Amino acid sequence: MKIKPLNDRVLVLRIDEEEKTSGGIIIPDTAKEKPEEGKVIGVGSGKVNEKGERIPLDVKKNDRVLFGKYAGTEIKIDGVEHIIMREDDILGIME
Repeated sequence: MKIKPLNDRVLVLRIDEEEKTSGGIIIPDTAKEKPEEGKVIGVGSGKVNEKGERIPLDVKKNDRVLFGKYAGTEIKIDGVEHIIMREDDILGIME
């Protein structure tokens, strides 16, 4: 299934954190928090301003981004969990 986000929305795939701490302790699935980091899978065409002009997004496909813990809406695509969110929910792009 293919999904193209609309307007200023971005489709993000969460990047899983490591299952071990730096001290070597393995974290069970029940104690893990959802990662707040992901890879951009798709972007919309941009937001429309008051003059009717389209403003392109700052993020692009394959960018690695940070976002808030409760940002966006979780959806499943082919059994894999993704998040669709507005560009405003993205805190930064990792370089």
